[in-house]
Amino acid sequence: AGLAVGLTAVPQALAYAELAGLPLQYGLYSSFMGCFVYCLLGTAKDVTLGPTAIMSLLVSSYAFQEPVYAILLAFLSGCIQLAMGLLHLGFLLDFISYPVIKGFTSAASITISFNQIKNILGLQGIPRQFFLQVYETLRRIGETRAGDAILGLACLAALAALRAMKSRLPRAASAEPLAARISYLIVWVSATARNALVVLFAGLVAYSFQVMGSQPLTLTGTIPQGLPTFHPPRFSMATPNGTVPFRSMVEDMGVGLAVVPLMGLLETIAIAKAFASQNSYRIDANQELLALGVANILGSFVSSYPITGSFGRTAVNAQSGVCTPAGGLVTGALVLLSLAYLTSLFYYIPKAALAAVIISAVVPMFDAGIFRTLWRVKRLDLVPLCVTFLLCFWEIQYGIVAGVLVSGVLLLYSIARPPVKVLEGDVLLVQPESSLHFPAMECLRDTVCSRALTASPPRSVVLDCCHISSVDYTVVVGLAELLQELRQHGLSLAFCGLKDPVLKVLLSADLEGFRHFPSREEAERCGGAEPGSSSTDPFMRTSESS
Repeated sequence: AGLAVGLTAVPQALAYAELAGLPLQYGLYSSFMGCFVYCLLGTAKDVTLGPTAIMSLLVSSYAFQEPVYAILLAFLSGCIQLAMGLLHLGFLLDFISYPVIKGFTSAASITISFNQIKNILGLQGIPRQFFLQVYETLRRIGETRAGDAILGLACLAALAALRAMKSRLPRAASAEPLAARISYLIVWVSATARNALVVLFAGLVAYSFQVMGSQPLTLTGTIPQGLPTFHPPRFSMATPNGTVPFRSMVEDMGVGLAVVPLMGLLETIAIAKAFASQNSYRIDANQELLALGVANILGSFVSSYPITGSFGRTAVNAQSGVCTPAGGLVTGALVLLSLAYLTSLFYYIPKAALAAVIISAVVPMFDAGIFRTLWRVKRLDLVPLCVTFLLCFWEIQYGIVAGVLVSGVLLLYSIARPPVKVLEGDVLLVQPESSLHFPAMECLRDTVCSRALTASPPRSVVLDCCHISSVDYTVVVGLAELLQELRQHGLSLAFCGLKDPVLKVLLSADLEGFRHFPSREEAERCGGAEPGSSSTDPFMRTSESS
């Protein structure tokens, strides 16, 4: 399992560093520390930590293609994630709804894929901002290098074919002949290590052209050989115009210091939960936060940019039959061996092949079916989905923040305007169909008063509280005012179905005229004694025990 993941991780690391706008060796620097740390602190046997497409896209936005910024961002993100794990703040991720996540990942899939089109076509000097990127790519499409385009498209086709082959590969039974099982293993390894195979093939093609004295391909170039030195991240950066202090670097990163750690946590925990549920084991979310935080902090000491859980490599890990997180030790060791001995060979890897690896990895993230599903299930959820999806093309942070805000507004609206069922009889039975919080109190008062006073004749009210599990002081004040307003019109308000915590609060508030009944039927029966009476209280006071 560790070898299979390692064969996937090395070419992806090079590709993701290109996506992050950093020298390619930083992708490898980011690919081994997470493997070692998660082996000791992680709670899911399948999860692998390292650079991912989405995290690399975020780093390209907030690190400004400067390794010093990227490494400091990893350190600060790790500190934030570690603090959230120690303070058990993982529940904050629950406020990022599924439509927001899907909107972000679908937009990121398109953004990342189009970002690599320039490498597929061999174009230089294309801006990184999405809309300018689209414009410049289409304007300069006539400058396409034929060699890069042919190789890039061939690599994409090969990766798609190997992916399809793996998804349709039947499981070899132990009773089958040895030759059949060996054939299955060869095909499975080829499909699983497809990134490494395609990159190796492309490198051999580029090397062949180099030997013949012509080079129609854009190559990766020289990558420094050797392991990174272990030292703390730099908290300032020297520039030709002077030194950028720590405070200015933090200000430059801005909202990235919130977006990067949160998206890292979200990816890791979502992947861990998905594979834990498939394999019937549980994870500790706060322990996952601690593992990710420590991995990013220690990773910054070996020049790593921010890392998180990788869905693709985790899937390879699980399908390889990994039994413990110790598989990460083998993966990390393979990355270190690549840094120590193989970087000279990476010179011949064409950029078009790395672009094909990235596009192949992110295309499955686009979920076109989510729009149709939400239209069928709950159309209102299309609002945060579309807001996030569209704004992420402008700026990632705006899309995520706007999506969370829209989801929050929809959530608060449902709290402030809960559905209320009203049944008319001898008394007016009012039943809030969800919990009662202070924003909803004014709406409940208006509903009760309008229905009770406009009825002919006016009716007293029974408030069925069977769905209410807690109330706050604003609700208590609102109920007191409602009791007083109905009493001014000669009507009464009684409560039924009160849960013990709510009953305790209302009794301690000592509301004037407060009456409660154990059940709705008893309240209606007592209320129906003198229906519509304007001079006497239609409700009989219950015994102290009730």
